[in-house]
Amino acid sequence: MWIPPEDVDPIVLHAPTRKQLAVFGAVCPADGRFLPMQAQSFDAQSFQVFLQRLLRRRRPGRQMVVIVDNARWHYARALQPWLYKHQDALRLDFLPPYSPELNPVERVWKLTRRLCTHNVYFENLQDLSEVVEEQFRKWFYPNTQLHRLCAII
Repeated sequence: MWIPPEDVDPIVLHAPTRKQLAVFGAVCPADGRFLPMQAQSFDAQSFQVFLQRLLRRRRPGRQMVVIVDNARWHYARALQPWLYKHQDALRLDFLPPYSPELNPVERVWKLTRRLCTHNVYFENLQDLSEVVEEQFRKWFYPNTQLHRLCAII
């Protein structure tokens, strides 16, 4: 039985102060569902919290396949016991190095920038966060926009 992958990769959005907004995100190419999570930083602990949120959206009795790049927090030693414990429910598949074009969630980040941040001045990080969160809420449920964007051909 084929299980649609949930592609995971982070995005960093900057405010004029050069402060940044760190966001983990996963998209299901099969139906366009998108799950983001803001984090203080990208590390094994925040990635584990994000994976726990992903697992809550998993269909019971099915293993979730998560496609990730080779960021250090994806394979951190501190994460390994938790991944081992949840191996029946979750599997990480790593992309080859230097191949972001293979990750459908990268298309979501590009579209987010185009729709939300291009040619827009944000006075502060909170304004940026609100605009991006509003867009992400539109993609929380199955949608044709991300489904088409991230379709695996």
